[in-house]
Amino acid sequence: MTTLKERIRDRSARVGIIGLGYVGLPLAAEFAKNGFDVTGFDIDTAKVDAINAGRSYILDVASDDIAASVREGRLRATTDMSHLRDMDVVDICVPTPLRKTKDPDLSYVVQAVDAVKTHLRPGQLVILESTTYPGTTDEVVQPALEERGFRAGVDFHLAFSPERVDPGNATHTTRTIPKVVGGVNRLSTELASDLYGSIIETVVPVSSTQVAEMVKLLENTFRAVNIGLVNEIALMSHRMNIDVWEVIDAASTKPFGFMPFYPGPGLGGHCIPIDPFYLSWKARQNGFECRFIELAGHVNGSMPSYVVERIGEALNTMRKAINGSRVHLFGVAYKKDVSDIRESPALDILELLHRRGAIVSYTDPYIPKLQHGGLNLCSVHEDQGDGVDCAVICTNHRAFDYGAIVARYPLVVDTRNALKGFQAPHIFRL
Repeated sequence: MTTLKERIRDRSARVGIIGLGYVGLPLAAEFAKNGFDVTGFDIDTAKVDAINAGRSYILDVASDDIAASVREGRLRATTDMSHLRDMDVVDICVPTPLRKTKDPDLSYVVQAVDAVKTHLRPGQLVILESTTYPGTTDEVVQPALEERGFRAGVDFHLAFSPERVDPGNATHTTRTIPKVVGGVNRLSTELASDLYGSIIETVVPVSSTQVAEMVKLLENTFRAVNIGLVNEIALMSHRMNIDVWEVIDAASTKPFGFMPFYPGPGLGGHCIPIDPFYLSWKARQNGFECRFIELAGHVNGSMPSYVVERIGEALNTMRKAINGSRVHLFGVAYKKDVSDIRESPALDILELLHRRGAIVSYTDPYIPKLQHGGLNLCSVHEDQGDGVDCAVICTNHRAFDYGAIVARYPLVVDTRNALKGFQAPHIFRL
């Protein structure tokens, strides 16, 4: 009988991916492209039907690649979790949001683990990729999987490998981003490393699942804290009538000791606004208060309100109030050139403007419809902004004609420095 290590190396191992979103689908596509037999599992029938029809719903994954893998029998999707028993490898890529209390919500992980537990068989490799706090694999996943009498590291293999997806980044892809792997024992680490090494250029083994879990939180907390710092510098610079963007550009010329971060309307996406809270929550369980992290979260969380203040300042120059004014947002995705609105600061800005009586609208080529709070909006074409009092650049999509925006609208608030090089009295920068 061939071992799992041998099946991984000759690509005969059957790979199951639970969760076919921004992490799971690119991973499934990469495994299938490299010759593995892949089954995607998701409770969303629309996603399952799209994949089985050879269609991608994520911009970073080409429909042609999905269609080719489906046509050649290397990729399929299902809502039937009983097929997990047929997998040699099960990779869990489900969301890990926050509760309203800012505590970790592991309900999706628990549901996925329960499905795996029900169909677990000896010899399988189970990997958790969902971002979470240090100790989740050992304290939550392992005990659940061992309830049927199987032992992790002996009867089945268990590892954690944090996802590092950067939506919209054509340079750093699933294949080129180094993969950190930590198992419950050496064999689990080796098997997970062999698996990812089959499709990813660089694998970085670490000594434990907790180290691997902490790596992801450090990466994104590093970004959140530094963005919080530069957002505070932006607020300070505005008070001192200094162009923060010019300051950052000049500071970036230093070849050592400085790394540029940029201010913006707030943090968005699934990771950076959320991961620091996972870390601070776990720290509190161990009697440690993360004051630095919490402060950065406060600064970043206040940025949408500051943007609304800047919109009010811009309108005041025309002797207008926010109440009754037409305010149009360019871009509602959380970052440029993606269709992801998770935690997007634009949603908070729209809601704050709506509460203050503004008539809001938006343009985003990647988000045709938007429902948030009491708002139900559709994206309008870029040149259909007649009657708008103030345009706000929230997401700097490359598809926008910024020269036309400057020429068309009486006021423009730029939160992303998209209008770098444009000089006009009706432009208001962050």
